Amino acid sequence: MIQTPSSPPVGTVYIVGSGPGDLDLLTLRAARLVGEADAIVYDHLIAEGVLELARADAEQIYVGKKSSNHTVPQEQLNQLLVRLARAGKKVVRLKGGDPFIFGRGGEEIETLVESGIPFEVVPGVTAAAGCAAYAGIPLTHRDHAQAVAFATGHLKDGTINLDWPALARPKLTVVFYMGVGGIAEICRQMIAHGLPASHPAAVVQHGTTRRQRVLTADLATLPERVHAAGIASPALIIVGTVVRLQEKLTWFKPPPGSPI
Repeated sequence: MIQTPSSPPVGTVYIVGSGPGDLDLLTLRAARLVGEADAIVYDHLIAEGVLELARADAEQIYVGKKSSNHTVPQEQLNQLLVRLARAGKKVVRLKGGDPFIFGRGGEEIETLVESGIPFEVVPGVTAAAGCAAYAGIPLTHRDHAQAVAFATGHLKDGTINLDWPALARPKLTVVFYMGVGGIAEICRQMIAHGLPASHPAAVVQHGTTRRQRVLTADLATLPERVHAAGIASPALIIVGTVVRLQEKLTWFKPPPGSPI
């Protein structure tokens, strides 16, 4: 882009993770940048209360995404960040969790690089780590799991065509993001590829917030129990024998009367 003496300097885009939901899990750097931003482009699943840290005159643009319901298509969103930066603004692209773990941060940065826009990435506590911790489910444990895998339960083309043999392994904890809508298929595939029907599994809804709910079961019964409980997105599925520790290790108690 050619700069002229009258052109405003190109701004910077900060790709910021706001964590899994609890505002106290926001990093200090993220909080500072939100407070300094000229424009904040934010998602559906950001930490509750984070926008209250913004300047009163900051432009706030909602581009939230829910399953099969995108307020702004990804390509238009990418170009929006470019336009705001070219207007000389300090832009915070605010996401839930961590920008580089199923947050499409990489896709947005590719456009910024191609457009010559300066950017920085501010990591956030990813939902798997935050929700598992608040649910009392350690993702790794010497007696249960020596590895952990994060998988998406909703691919770009709408299928759940994953590497099931790699995921259905013993001594492994698997966390499925965005998978509640396809939970029956996920559990079916995990059983079909080697895990016993009695293998422990859990769902954490609204993790780390006042609305958190944790449901534990096994692969055979989890889909039915999730349906009966009315659990919907946002929620994570955790598969692994570490789930057996949940009742013993649980510590977070949402306040009585918290909204569901």
